[in-house]
Amino acid sequence: MAQHERFHYKSLAEVQDKCKELGITIPFASDTSAIAQPLTFRNVTLSNRVGSAPMEGADSTIEGSPSDLTIRRYSKIAEGGAAIMWFEAISVVPEGRSSNTQLLITKDNVDDYRRMTDTIKEIGLKTNGYAPYLVMQANHSGRYSNPGNKPAPLIAYRHPWLEKFRAADDSCIVSDDYLKQMEESFGEGSRLAKLAGFDAVDIKSCHGYLFQEVASAFYRVGIYGGSYENRTRLLKNSIRAAQVYEDESFMVTSRVGIYDGYPEYAGFGQKTDGSMALDLTEPIRLVKELHEMGLDLVDLTMGNPYATTHVVRPYDMGKYPPEEHPFEGISRMIMGIGEVKKAVPELKILASAPTYLREFTDLYTAGAIEQGLCDGMLFGRMQFADPDFAKEMVGGRIDPKRICLTCGKCGDLIRSHKPTGCVIRDNKTFMPYYKEFLEEKKNLPANFRG
Repeated sequence: MAQHERFHYKSLAEVQDKCKELGITIPFASDTSAIAQPLTFRNVTLSNRVGSAPMEGADSTIEGSPSDLTIRRYSKIAEGGAAIMWFEAISVVPEGRSSNTQLLITKDNVDDYRRMTDTIKEIGLKTNGYAPYLVMQANHSGRYSNPGNKPAPLIAYRHPWLEKFRAADDSCIVSDDYLKQMEESFGEGSRLAKLAGFDAVDIKSCHGYLFQEVASAFYRVGIYGGSYENRTRLLKNSIRAAQVYEDESFMVTSRVGIYDGYPEYAGFGQKTDGSMALDLTEPIRLVKELHEMGLDLVDLTMGNPYATTHVVRPYDMGKYPPEEHPFEGISRMIMGIGEVKKAVPELKILASAPTYLREFTDLYTAGAIEQGLCDGMLFGRMQFADPDFAKEMVGGRIDPKRICLTCGKCGDLIRSHKPTGCVIRDNKTFMPYYKEFLEEKKNLPANFRG
């Protein structure tokens, strides 16, 4: 078994030497000027090329409304100068929540969301002279649904390898009628997002959740399985239902997973011969078709945080030591996204998962933009550690004393359904929750400790 790779690189030259040794490509620029350039799509112009990626904070009220901690978290990011804030997964149906502390939007709490978005935009205007562009990520957790903090998986098909991480049986497979209902639910979620003051809604299809799982339902029978047309039906029809509410001030987008990386059985964006080899034929076709449907901006990502964590967010310490160097994961992510960008050059594409590169993540982002691999970058874990990352990058370089260390503690908090943030950089707020997690972990049977 491989050992965890600890980040020990003191200079960009050392990072580049390691990339050469591994035989991989990671783009870097000589400065961060590309990040400070505006980005335009439709009638929108973003002030810079960086923003916050969807990262669940596990801090909603029981009803699913944003709490004071939720608003505190996003307010800090708005103060930090992010041009676009892609909000965390917000469930549009109760049974699709990942926990009792995951955000859930309904007709009864939409005003709570409106107060939050108004606050965040006002903070951005006051602090930076512009309001961040706010995207609501509409989601159904599918296999990872935990309403009431109890596993209640709703799956597209049986996947023996994934069931090693989350048990499921035939009774968990959702019907075609249920999926058809979800198309209507995501349309309603779009209407609520607009009422709540968001600038866009993301019909989420990534990271192993329900829509992404349907995309890989090669062996499912019925209108949502088997052929490419069937497997992409749920996403496309849900987008069409959401687009009913588009106008000059509100648009529909999607965060799309282009590669699952499952070592056994089937996965989207990979060969179906049981290997983990990347095959972007279908992802490129899908993204092209989404653009033809009217999407002008998408965010692309890879992996499944529950099962292939190293693919979606390379790390120092985590649930398991991967069989590859974290730089290989970063290279796969950006070069794969770059292939899609080259195939659909007129579509604005945001990339994901830069955080492992620490103080060099800004030069990496600028390099990816300069080389045409993406149009901008969203930062996940970094926003917890340093919510001012955007302002620092636009002004020159990110502060190396505030960077994320990819220690995985925020992931521990999310999985234990506790308010989530950086235990290292925001110690006073989040260390008490982490201590609770450690105490609870000690009381679990050994095979449940992870």
